[in-house]
Formats: sequence, C-alpha cells, structure tokens
Amino acid sequence: MIDRDQVLHVARLARLQLTDDEVERMAGELSRILDHIEHISELDLEGVEPTSHVVEVANALRPDEPRPCLDREVALAAAPARTEDGFLVPSPQA
Repeated sequence: MIDRDQVLHVARLARLQLTDDEVERMAGELSRILDHIEHISELDLEGVEPTSHVVEVANALRPDEPRPCLDREVALAAAPARTEDGFLVPSPQA
C-alpha cells in the first residue's frame, strides 16, 4: 500500500499541490495500480514479444526531413508573454 508520505513525495516531484482528500484518494488509486502491475508480473510471458502498440501500426511516424521553420514573429504572435528573443516563462518555484 502506498502511504501518505509516498504520495506527497510523488506530488512534490510532479509539482502538484494536493488537498488532504486528494492525497488519500491518490494513495488508494496508486496502490490499486501497483496491485495490477504485481498481478501482471506473475503471468508467464515466456515467448511473448514486447510490443509498443496493441495492434500493428504502419507508418506511425513521418520521415524526419528538414523543412522551413515557422517565422519567429508568427510563432511568438500568440505568446502571453515574450522577450526580444522568445517566449517568457515563469521561473520554477522551489
């Protein structure tokens, strides 16, 4: 079972603020997720190839080919805040 301190640690790493009710709910939900993972680890998967998709996917990614980039003024036009050179983002809180 995931305890309160572990939930608060994960929330801090993810920079999330949780209420006491949310911490309790997340402890239960995360515990259930880990229980499912433990159940899966008990399965005999010998000979089962790893997959990245449940079904076969063709052409999932386009070729990585250079092309003209977006003009700086067009890219910055909708920015809520900007500097002379780019987007202005708030400093991360400690």
